[in-house]
Amino acid sequence: VQLQASGGGLVQAGGSLRLSCAASGRTFSSYIMGWFRQAPGKEREFIAAISWSGGNTVYADSVKGRFTISRDNAKNTVYLQMNSLKPEDTAVYYCAANRSGRWTTVMRVYEYDYWGQGTLVTVSS
Repeated sequence: VQLQASGGGLVQAGGSLRLSCAASGRTFSSYIMGWFRQAPGKEREFIAAISWSGGNTVYADSVKGRFTISRDNAKNTVYLQMNSLKPEDTAVYYCAANRSGRWTTVMRVYEYDYWGQGTLVTVSS
């Protein structure tokens, strides 16, 4: 699976962005998909995950209520709608695919087998 993230950019605090992640391959619908981010000098952190069907989602506390993850299996694409952005949301955002199917560990970086190249989100104050 190859993943291509897009949609990053510069936005003012309080603004919105929608990230997209397009996947190649015919098995996209069988993967748990996740979004992570990494700010300069910090470790990569979990943001959100969505089950293969889209029926289950989970979010980091830092983004709960502001970000929404969704997927369109017909288009092999997962999205991250980001609202009420804050300067501390500034980071490179990565999408990732998880083959394991284990929902209890979807927040763990090591559970993800494939990663996109990242897209930079910068939120100005």
